[in-house]
Amino acid sequence: MTNKLPAFGKLSRAPAYEQVADQIRSAILDRSLSAAARLPPERELALQFGVSRTTVREALRHLQAQGLLSPRGRTSPMLPADPNAALARFCEALSHVVQLRNVSLHELLELRLALETAALVRAAQAPVAKYLAEARTALALMDSPRLPQDAFYQADVDFHTALVAASGNEALRLVMLAVKDSIRQHLHEAVRGRSFAKIAVQVQAEHRKLLMAVEKGNAKAVAALLKKHLEFYGT
Repeated sequence: MTNKLPAFGKLSRAPAYEQVADQIRSAILDRSLSAAARLPPERELALQFGVSRTTVREALRHLQAQGLLSPRGRTSPMLPADPNAALARFCEALSHVVQLRNVSLHELLELRLALETAALVRAAQAPVAKYLAEARTALALMDSPRLPQDAFYQADVDFHTALVAASGNEALRLVMLAVKDSIRQHLHEAVRGRSFAKIAVQVQAEHRKLLMAVEKGNAKAVAALLKKHLEFYGT
């Protein structure tokens, strides 16, 4: 009688520093290594993993490049990085990939429309009040006289991000942040040569309608208004 053998996995051939990095990464992501906990010194980590300090150092650099670890002085052990640092890396990486793959403005607008429509319809049904307040603040800032263009566009980002956050869906908010950063440069190109004063008036009028539709719970109007608003940048 033949014994049934278990399904054995292949041995890892990854470099030692990658295996060290994988274990530390897992501890950070599953929160068994808290954000306030410092890693042990390199010497102690080397003993725990049974590798050289050079291998540990390479693993830590690898994780730092991914935005998962943050140094605290030249000789201090590293700490798990603030989640915002990892988000910034994600946004930067997506922006680079979009440029390298020659993703068009039209394609980015389609993605943004799909994401933002889903979020704003959800927000219209059950909004998170504090984020609606943030949207109103951004809207008021954009109404400020003599507001520089860069500040205006940043307030525009803040307005849309706040409305997406009002959906209560954190995944949509995070992806929206990444998409907005990727699309910002394309938007600047799209409005180049147009009168900023006219753009500001139109954008603000459309923003006010969007916010009002969300606050009144009119999901159908939200979808139509958002589509018209984003099409302005694609023409």
